[in-house]
Amino acid sequence: MRKSDANATAPRSTTGLRRFLDLGQQRKWLEGKATLRDAGERPESPELRLKYVEKYQKLLRRPQAQQVLEVLGLYGRDCIPIPWTTERHYWSVSCLPSTPGKALIRINASWMELFSLNAEDDGICALFLVHLSDFTKDHSTESGQVDEALFERCVITPEDVSHIFPRGEDIFGIKVRGISSIRKFIAMRHSLRAIRAFNLTHMNRGRNAYQASHCYSLADHMLAR
Repeated sequence: MRKSDANATAPRSTTGLRRFLDLGQQRKWLEGKATLRDAGERPESPELRLKYVEKYQKLLRRPQAQQVLEVLGLYGRDCIPIPWTTERHYWSVSCLPSTPGKALIRINASWMELFSLNAEDDGICALFLVHLSDFTKDHSTESGQVDEALFERCVITPEDVSHIFPRGEDIFGIKVRGISSIRKFIAMRHSLRAIRAFNLTHMNRGRNAYQASHCYSLADHMLAR
């Protein structure tokens, strides 16, 4: 969540995540200082669940399947605020999406990709989208200021991480290879805060544009309690 977001005032009737959480609640969650109260049940579309069962079964036959499901469980628990309340309408997960990149899974919010997993031999490689300013030495959006030592500390070995610059202002893509380094990246305080900040930014921008590609079978693993 950017400073401009934190300084804004928005009524609960506004669009985006602020319909459910005021900015103070979001800020506390961002900093790991609050456990948010979520919905007790998940509204569901049976037709949409059935639509992606075949793709889900195909994913389960991949050698990377168990690693994918483990990472989804971590991401759903730690990286998305009130995921039961906001499922599909403010975030979604796609199974074997047909868009370029041959991802195994992809998580979106608003019009933005948040996270994806790709196959790499029998293992996986993750792409985390974060704000560039969370990984620069001076907190600017200058690519020349990237603090490579910082994001290398968030993985097991430096060889497990690289970065890209997707289109868009203040957007940074961090590629993390291997289940152990992916686990560590989600667990580390700095990288987890960066993931949460980016997700808050885009969940606050309004309804999810990718609702029709939501795979409930994958979401089951993200939302397990």
